[in-house]
Amino acid sequence: KIDYYNGLGTFVDANTVNVVMKNGNQHMLTAKYIVIAVGGRPRYPHIPGAVEYGITSDDIFNLKKPPGKTLVIGAGYIGMECAGLLNDLGYDATLMARSIPLRGFDQQMVGLLIDEMTSKGVKFLLYSNPDKVEKIDCKYVVTWTNVKDGTTQSDSFDTVLFAVGRRALTKELMLENCGVESIPESGKIIAENEQTNVKHIYAIGDVLHKKPELTPVAIQAGRKLARRLFNNSTVEMDYQNVATTIFTPLEYGTVGLSEEDANKKYGEDKLEVFHAFYKPTEFFVPQRSYKNCYLKAIALQEPPQTIIGLHFVGPHAGEVIQGFASAMKSGLTMTSLQETVGIHPTVAEEFTRLSITKRSGIDPTPQSCCS
Repeated sequence: KIDYYNGLGTFVDANTVNVVMKNGNQHMLTAKYIVIAVGGRPRYPHIPGAVEYGITSDDIFNLKKPPGKTLVIGAGYIGMECAGLLNDLGYDATLMARSIPLRGFDQQMVGLLIDEMTSKGVKFLLYSNPDKVEKIDCKYVVTWTNVKDGTTQSDSFDTVLFAVGRRALTKELMLENCGVESIPESGKIIAENEQTNVKHIYAIGDVLHKKPELTPVAIQAGRKLARRLFNNSTVEMDYQNVATTIFTPLEYGTVGLSEEDANKKYGEDKLEVFHAFYKPTEFFVPQRSYKNCYLKAIALQEPPQTIIGLHFVGPHAGEVIQGFASAMKSGLTMTSLQETVGIHPTVAEEFTRLSITKRSGIDPTPQSCCS
């Protein structure tokens, strides 16, 4: 019993939305509650040639010909994943970042990803800012500046893919007509429990300011909001300890705080970091390198050593971290983790084996096939 209008909606006032259909017909809709859930789209940088000659992650699977030598500009999770994917498919892939890859993630783990991708052939141009893109003889010539020393370089590519972030699609909604406030730079909306500054207008998903841009987050927030509005629920969305995975060639799964953020919040002397390298059994027969397979648990030092961050680089990281995310929500401690019997020979088992701390200075490299 849902009326569906496949058209562009814009606010007329705080309770009215005008919908323009593809055939030009218009519908004026009024509602007691309105939910903004328009998501976002990749954006282009403001440099010459970016829009004319560049593509985004939305376009990569719709190319009519192989991408060839590709420059990926931007080193968030989308940029890292695209560079890794293209390299795995056999294309020459270079990734350019204005600073460090995966800013905001645990940088020790990110370093392992960079090392792994570099060993597989991905090239990294760090601390580099693109200046312009030109088309010369069927090639795209990109000029960039090194932000550390100011030097300028250029190279030619068959494809230039921009992964420099996303913008919320709120500008098209004419929010000024309903009074909903947004961040000018990003178009994102500030909301408390999904409620905007206009009390009967809500927002969920990627349009929210400083909330995880993850589809399952939007789905869960929407369900909880619907239950609060129409089913007498009081359960609010919990945006803490949301697990995620970077699907690079060697995956990185994480939930909770990075080591950097944990140190800032609690102080290094209040923490214990358990860590280990490990050897995935499935890497043995194909003789795959396991030198970057690593995990760590960041815990409060005071017993029972509550875990505030889990990080895992290796195969099936998404599957591994999903289960431990539920444990984190339930107050996982190092005591309970170490008392858990592992399933051999899984990679998830390695979390139950953790016993060496960084503070101890003991080598975390495994001495046997079974870690």
